Amino acid sequence: MEARMKSRANADVMTGIQHLYKGIHAGGVDPRLLALIHLRVSQINGCSPCVFAGVAAARQHGETDERLHNVVAWRETPFFTEAERAALALAEAATRIQDGAPGVTDEIWDAAAAHFDEKQLSTINLEIALTNFFNRINRTIREQAGKTW
Repeated sequence: MEARMKSRANADVMTGIQHLYKGIHAGGVDPRLLALIHLRVSQINGCSPCVFAGVAAARQHGETDERLHNVVAWRETPFFTEAERAALALAEAATRIQDGAPGVTDEIWDAAAAHFDEKQLSTINLEIALTNFFNRINRTIREQAGKTW
């Protein structure tokens, strides 16, 4: 399968995205957790370039292979902290909003809010949203894993 587009978005769009990433990385959330969120959301959406990028970013920030291999089954493993589990649950719920899915319930939100302050929650929500944004673009244009980053 080949990508449908060879060029990237226009410069103004890319500048806006860079500003969003700057805000995310200034939000007080561990970059390893942001990478795990990116990876999990991308796994759910089947976005191969974002899965590739999520693994690469997590490794760059010192994430272990053991945890990377198990993020897809984070509920059934002992490798994640309660805060990480709350963030991953929030990421999954915010991503799976199709066809009447409940989305982010009060229970999921309250669990995340027990571990993160408002600035961090805002950062996590923006990471989830931006990952979903890129997942949809990449799936639409058939971007290939390993060719973008």
